[in-house]
Amino acid sequence: MDALHQHNTAILLLALGALLAAAKILGELARRLRQPSVLGELLAGVLLGPTVLGTLAPEANAFLFPQEGPMASALDAIAGVAVTLFLMVAGLEVDLSNVWRKGWVGLKVGVASIAIPFGAGFAIAWGLPQIFDLPSDVSPLLFALFLAIAMSISALPVIVKTLLDLNLYRSDFGVVVVSAAIFNDLVGWIIFAVVLGLIDNVAGMGNGITLTVSLALGFILFVFTIGRKLIHRLLPYVQAYTWWPGGEIGFVIILSLLGAAFTEWIGIHAIFGAFFIGMAVGDSPHLRRRSRYILDQFVSSVFSPLFFASIGLKVNFITRFDGVLVLIVFVAACVCKLVGGAAGAKWGRMGSRESLAVGFAMNSRGAMEIILGLLALERGIISQELFVALVITAILTSMMGGPMMQLILQPARKARLEDAFRFGLFLPELRADSIKGVIEEMTAVVGQVLGGRLEPYVVSRVSCAPEDVACAAIVNDVLLLAAGVDHISQPYVVTGLSTQGVGLSFMDTQRAHVVFLILSPKNDPAIRGDMVAELSLLYRDQAMIDQTLQARSFTEFLALIRTSTVYLQKE
Repeated sequence: MDALHQHNTAILLLALGALLAAAKILGELARRLRQPSVLGELLAGVLLGPTVLGTLAPEANAFLFPQEGPMASALDAIAGVAVTLFLMVAGLEVDLSNVWRKGWVGLKVGVASIAIPFGAGFAIAWGLPQIFDLPSDVSPLLFALFLAIAMSISALPVIVKTLLDLNLYRSDFGVVVVSAAIFNDLVGWIIFAVVLGLIDNVAGMGNGITLTVSLALGFILFVFTIGRKLIHRLLPYVQAYTWWPGGEIGFVIILSLLGAAFTEWIGIHAIFGAFFIGMAVGDSPHLRRRSRYILDQFVSSVFSPLFFASIGLKVNFITRFDGVLVLIVFVAACVCKLVGGAAGAKWGRMGSRESLAVGFAMNSRGAMEIILGLLALERGIISQELFVALVITAILTSMMGGPMMQLILQPARKARLEDAFRFGLFLPELRADSIKGVIEEMTAVVGQVLGGRLEPYVVSRVSCAPEDVACAAIVNDVLLLAAGVDHISQPYVVTGLSTQGVGLSFMDTQRAHVVFLILSPKNDPAIRGDMVAELSLLYRDQAMIDQTLQARSFTEFLALIRTSTVYLQKE
């Protein structure tokens, strides 16, 4: 790779900033629409890539995201590091006890979801090569093997990101899918290594492939036996004798990069080395929660969006677009993978809805398909039109996985405290100085925000039974009121600040300066209990109370709540 000069470096940084900004904005928009953020991140690359920006402003696209040269190589390298670190963090979150418990079901899903699509893809390519515009100098057998792999591969990074976005990653369903995806991709890459050996006509290819498979299996065995024990013993020394948490975080990243380098060197993608190292490190009870939190937030907020957005920069979907070919590849890929994944899940005795959801999860192809396509295109196995069809299929299957899983499973979304705050429900200066007056003032505000009148007596007449209302003074300055109310479908929290303080009738000497009124559906007391407990924990420190009293607007208050609750969840 040619050296990056000062001008190139400036452009590279500008391009990374633009790509990350677009990915974050569209990712946040996707989350607001109750969709996985990876959906918006993928779209960001399509918008900034040759498809949209390249069509509307080709000079700008070529300036920021050139397809060749040192900048293109640098962008590819950064994307490679990004996905490697992302899989490391995903590995940290894997609960190995659940993997062992659900491993047999995951193995069944993995076998079926690769065997059925592989067989179908091979049959289609072998029987109908004219559909795919097979180059004349390419062996039909090699092409059929490649298409079989392309039909059967899954995208572990996309699957993991989607499960995290849907809060399904640590569920039994998520463990089965991740276990199956690991098996699926490992087998797929090993087969593809054989195909590359055939393409490159490497002498002694049989011994080389045998060595690759042996080294891969040996690496996995080492990581989860000797390596896992060594990590468990070394972590206390790292924590005790290095600057914390920097030393611990550096230790985890170094191990992950070394593992990634090894698997890349033996012919298996680097992400697997990082993922398995992450699993081994995450299984140690010595790894501190704060270190997990820092790694997760930095990688998920920076490297993950960059990688998923970079996928859309690879190709122009207009100039090389063949509608018929795209339709054939997309339908064949989806049908084969859905049937394979669902059949494997049913084999593992999962329910019908879960089996269908497993099929859509395993159908995500993402960067794995694109990497396969790029390698095949570089070696002249496929045409550019087929490459475009594969990339479109990779993006569409990745985009549809999350929404379809959400539609099929309809996972319960735990009511989050931060979502219960609304603009207009923040009172920076309470006028009332008694509990009765505060309730009247706050319920009036709720009625206005909901577009109707909420009578104060609806709250004030509720008894103080635990299932109906909870009242507590915390650290002398915070008063919590929680009540169940008819005719509302979600919780609302009204926040009031009082300079003079609110008198507590049950303890006249106390005066509260921060008051929360939690209103939730009457038939769901668990929501009120959870929010009372979360606020109690959140306001255990006087510093949090002081910062709340300094908030002069809803935006300042919400920023304080969101940044505090996110970190609290990681403790």
